[in-house]
Formats: sequence, C-alpha cells, structure tokens
Amino acid sequence: MKYVLVTGGVVSGLGKGVTASSIGVVLKACGLRVTSIKIDPYLNTDAGTMSPFEHGEVFVLDDGGEVDLDLGNYERFLDIKLTRDNNITTGKIYQSVIDKERRGDYLGKTVQVVPHITDAIQEWIERVAMIPVDGKEGPADVCVIELGGTIGDIESMPFIEALGQFSYRVGAGNFCLVHVSLVPVLNVVGEQKTKPTQHSVRGLRGLGLTPNILACRSTEALDENVKEKLSQFCHVPAGNIITLYDVSNIWHIPLLLRDQKAHEAILKGLNLQGVAVEPNLEEWTERAGCCDMLNEPVRIAMVGKYTGLSDSYLSVLKALLHASVVCQKKLVVDWVPSCDLEDETAKEAPDVHKAAWNLLKGADGVLVPGGFGDRGVQGKILAAKYARENRIPFLGICLGMQIAVIEFARSVLGLQDANSTEFDSKTSNPCVIFMPEGSKTHMGGTMRLGSRRTYFHVTDCKSAKLYGNVSYVDERHRHRYEVNPDMVAQLENAGLSFVGKDKTGQRMEIVELPNHPYFVGVQFHPEFKSRPGRPSALFLGLLAAASGQLAESFLDNPNHVQKAATTMSIKCNGRSTRKAHQNGSVLKAHQNGSVMKVHQNGGVMKAHKNGTVKLTNGSVNGVYA
Repeated sequence: MKYVLVTGGVVSGLGKGVTASSIGVVLKACGLRVTSIKIDPYLNTDAGTMSPFEHGEVFVLDDGGEVDLDLGNYERFLDIKLTRDNNITTGKIYQSVIDKERRGDYLGKTVQVVPHITDAIQEWIERVAMIPVDGKEGPADVCVIELGGTIGDIESMPFIEALGQFSYRVGAGNFCLVHVSLVPVLNVVGEQKTKPTQHSVRGLRGLGLTPNILACRSTEALDENVKEKLSQFCHVPAGNIITLYDVSNIWHIPLLLRDQKAHEAILKGLNLQGVAVEPNLEEWTERAGCCDMLNEPVRIAMVGKYTGLSDSYLSVLKALLHASVVCQKKLVVDWVPSCDLEDETAKEAPDVHKAAWNLLKGADGVLVPGGFGDRGVQGKILAAKYARENRIPFLGICLGMQIAVIEFARSVLGLQDANSTEFDSKTSNPCVIFMPEGSKTHMGGTMRLGSRRTYFHVTDCKSAKLYGNVSYVDERHRHRYEVNPDMVAQLENAGLSFVGKDKTGQRMEIVELPNHPYFVGVQFHPEFKSRPGRPSALFLGLLAAASGQLAESFLDNPNHVQKAATTMSIKCNGRSTRKAHQNGSVLKAHQNGSVMKVHQNGGVMKAHKNGTVKLTNGSVNGVYA
C-alpha cells in the first residue's frame, strides 16, 4: 500500500479536502485504484451531533456513518463508496484504546499516548486502507490521507506523532507528504509573500514530518522567483511546488495538478513511475470548460435556516450543480432564510420580509432541504404552499418533504392544527410522528441512517421515470421523524400521492402531487449519491422542470440522465465549441498533445496572469473556442 498524506498550514479553510480529492482524481486517471481517509482531531466520535453552523453539513455514508463533509468530496470526485471507518476522530481512537484497556488487552501496562494511542492510529490507517471502496476485489493501490486542522494545533499532536512514526514504518517509496499552505498576495504592491509558508514548513519539520510537495494556495500562479525562494527555505525541489490559484470552479483543480506535473512528483515519491500511465482527464477538462461557458441562468430558491453558510448544504449545492450542467443552465442559487418569510418578520423587519418573498417569487424552482428544530419551519411551510399553488417546481428533502405534507393537510384538508410531533407534541392531527424504534435519550447515531431501499408503488409517476423506470432505488437516510401512516389514506384521497414506500409499505419515502409540473418530496437524501456527470435523478428533475425541459419525451427515456451527461460537452449552449467537438478537432488536439503542450510551456498560465484568458459572463472572450 502506498500513502499520500495531505496536511495544511498557516490558516484553516484552504481547501485541503478538495486538494486531497483532486490528487485522488489525478492518480485514478493514471490507472491507479485510490481510497481515502479523513482524520478529524476532535473528541466527537462522529459528526452526527455537531451543529451545521460550526461544522458544515453532516455527510452520510451507505453504512450509516455520519462523517465530515470532506468524505463527500472524496466520494463525488473519485466515485467511490466509503465506510464510517474512513473517518478517524480522536474520540474513536481513544474509545478503541479504552475498550482494549478495559478488556485487559494491555496486560496491566500503563496506557499512554505514546505508544498506545499512536499505535492505534497507525493500525487503524493500515486496516482501513485495505478496504476496497470502488466495487472491485482487493485493496486499492494508493490511500490518500487528509489530516484535518492546521499544523501546530494542540489536538493534532498525537496524529502528527503517529504519522511521523508511520512514515518511517512503511519506509521510503511508500509515503508522500503534500503540504497545503497559503501564499498571500499584498494588494498594495501585488507581492507574493512566502514567510507564512516558511514558518508552517519549519513547524512541520520540527514535528518530524518533511513535505515532498508544496501545494500553495494563492490568488494567482506563483512567480518562478517565489518558487525558488520557497524551495531554498523549505527544502522542497522547485519542480515539486504547485500553485493552486483561484479558479472558476473546483473541477479545474485536478487539471491544475496535472498541468504542473504534480502526479509525476507523487508517482516518483511512491516508486510508481513504471506502473502508472499518463493521466487521462478529458472528461474533467470538458466538464470544467463547459461549466464555465454556461450563461443562461436557472434560479433555484434554497429555503432553509442555515443560509448564511453554504457548507451547511454542500452536497445539496453540488447535486444542483451536477444537474444544472447536464441541463446546460447556469445555476443561480437564491438563499432565502425561512424565518424571513414568516409573518413575525413582516412585523419586525418588513424590508427583510419583502426581500425574502421577492427572491422566492423570482425563482424558477424551490428547494427545501433537511434540517432539525422548529425555527423557521413556518417559513418553509409557506414556501411549499407558494410552490404548490403557483405550480412552481418544488423539491423537498427530509424535513422538506414533511413540511410539504403538513402544508397540504392544513390547506387542502382544512386541518389547521396539522403538524409534526417534533414541533407540537399535542397536535390532534399528527401528520409526522417520531419513529417507533428511535431513541429520545441519546442523540448520536440513533436516527434512521444509511442506505435503505425504496419501492415504487406507483410506476407511472415522475420519480420512477426519472430513476429509469426501476422497481426500487437505494438512497441514504438521516431522520428521526416520518409521515404518520395512519393519515396516508386521508391525504391520498385528497390528491397527494405517496409513490415510494419501504418494503413494509408503512414508511412513506416519496410523495408527489400528480397534477403539478414538478412537486416531489423525499424522506431520504438523494444529494449524497449525486456525482459529476451522473447527477441525482430527482435533482435533475427539478432543474429540468425549472428550465422548461421536463417534457414527457424526457421522462419516457429511461437513459435520459446518461445520455444528457455524455452529450454535455458537445452542447455547451450552442456555442462554437459544439462544432469543434462534433468534428473532432478538439479531441484531436488533445490526442496529438497540442493542448497539453500549450499548458506545459506555460502559455495558458501566462495568459491567465496577464488577463488574456479572463472569464466574463461565462465566456472566455473567444480564446477557448
């Protein structure tokens, strides 16, 4: 097994997760099998009880693991299925060591951070790295490990010590360290400052780890003299210093790594030069370029209570983006705080209330994502009511589905006190109830979690057609409350249709409003399995409906998602690149290496720096075409 460790320095939030994912993409494009591990040095055993305000979204895996959002990046970029053990936390490590101590596994020895904690970390990494995650037999070739936090953090120290020991243990040629650091640019003079990175690398070396590669985050490509300076003071070859400068979308990051030959440095460090092939990233190149060229907007109103932090809905945003690219529309997300739609806000802050409603009314589609707690619920109900009554495409996820059912019961059935027992335990019309097997005393890991099967009980519906006319789908869940089965008949008699249910027929999984352009609610979270080039079927349905493309011909083609994705690169909104792709000139340019040579000799990089290739309004001033 070969290991690539990604660490971060200077400041947090530099994009280590995207960098680690992109490294995996390039190595996979070299013909290698890749797996990933994320280390989070906090005491929580998982991310399940952590607030989205503090930690971003909780990503859910097939096995029910509630993990860090970076594992979502790994799954999307590498198209793999990870396990809960691919996310290591301090809490998990300490819990495993304490369990061993209680069993007497240490034979009476004093249990200490070194060697017991550090050994446990190394053993965990070696064990999990061997688990296949790509659907093939046997272990992967390379394990990419991301160490969360910033070098110098107290809580990271046991992991730093363990990884230092680990690099020595696996030996030279099996371990490569990529350090992601910041090279700030002083706006006054435009000078790229290396001192923060120098200090960060010095601290890393002082802790027993020496970087093989520097991945420098900056607003623009590093000057050669800056690379030479970093090389001199950080003891890293200039050729191993990579610039991850700001780009228009994150799909460009693997291309930046490839163009600067990061894969060659990694392969050399891992003694894989004779095994790997030249990276083939044509699909990524087409997707990144096509995404930049989209200019016809489709506006989606995201109605939630964490709208100030996009990381709280990261997978939802990515699923929307995947679908918008296939639909050839430029995604515009209008953040609508659900509280601002409520009547109380109209009294206290009328301008805020009016602005929120203007955003909602100006949207082509409405999405109400999942959430917990009663704050802002009334605003979500109002958003669902507006979308239903005005025939605006609507997708409700988890709580979003539940509030759609509550709104229907109130408005159509006339049950004014209809509610969820989560928000009103004494309601006489409980549309949504607590799951019978749920726990009310323990928060972590007690929800209905992970991949569960949903069977289509109505086959002639939009959801079934979008999924390709299959009889069932497997999607990931995370919830404690569900639609009350005792009220289903009453709701369906009034016009609501529960088209998808679990195997018992008692759990409502998918709800639709038949005579509506697109009104769908799902108890599961389809965003977690959406992939670039293979978007979630229900998100694709929302974007297609919002952009006027959800015709019967679209729904009646079981392979519409795959066909739409494969033709994405030759459509590009009817621009000149369409002809270039169709007649093969762009493909030939890639094959004969002329495009590659332009990147290699720095022409494109120089063009970026001097402003020749400047993205404006989704076009590239004719240069790309």
